[in-house]
Amino acid sequence: MLSLSRTPLIRPLFAAILVALLQTAFLGYMIESRASILRNGTDVVLKTVPVDPRDLLRGDYVILAYDISTIAADKVTGGFPKESTDAQMSVRLEKQADGFWTVSEASFADLTAKDGSVIARTQPFFYYPTPDAPQAAISVEYGIERYYVPEGEGLVLEEARNASALSVTASVDDKGTMQIRLIAVDGKPLYEEPLY
Repeated sequence: MLSLSRTPLIRPLFAAILVALLQTAFLGYMIESRASILRNGTDVVLKTVPVDPRDLLRGDYVILAYDISTIAADKVTGGFPKESTDAQMSVRLEKQADGFWTVSEASFADLTAKDGSVIARTQPFFYYPTPDAPQAAISVEYGIERYYVPEGEGLVLEEARNASALSVTASVDDKGTMQIRLIAVDGKPLYEEPLY
C-alpha cells in the first residue's frame, strides 16, 4: 500500500496564507495611517502657486506647488548644516488674516509646539551648503505635491491653480505628516477625500 505524506502540501499552503495575511496587514496599515491623519490631524489651508505649464498633468494627477514650499533663509532658526547632508526640516505654520497658513519659522532641528501654530515636517532632501554665497531660500516638499483625479478631470484644477484660485486644505498630524483633505476653487469645495 502506498502512503502519501501531507507535509509537502502543508508547508506551501501555510506559506501562502502567511504571505496573504502579511500583505493584507500592510495594506490595512497604509490605509489606516492616511485615515488617522485625516481624522485626527489639524487642518491648514494652503495657497497654491502656478507650476511650469510643461508639467501640468501627467497621467491622472495634477502637480501642486505651495507658497510654503519655498522657505526664505531668514525664516530658518538654529543655523544651517555646515556640510552636505541628508536633511529634513520642521516648519512652523501660522494662520494669517486671509485664512491661509504660511511659514513663520523653520529649522533643521525639531521645533517645539506653540499655541496658534502647527508644525509640519518636510520630506527628506539633500542639503548642500554654498560657503562662498549668502544663504538662499530652500525649496522643500511635504508629500502633498500630487493630487490624483479621475481621468480627464484635471483641466479644471490646472486652470484654477494657474489663476491662483485653487486652495488646498491639508491635515497635519502630531508628527508633522500632511495629507490633502479638501481641494477648493474660489473657496468652493471641489474634491474632498474620504477617510477610507
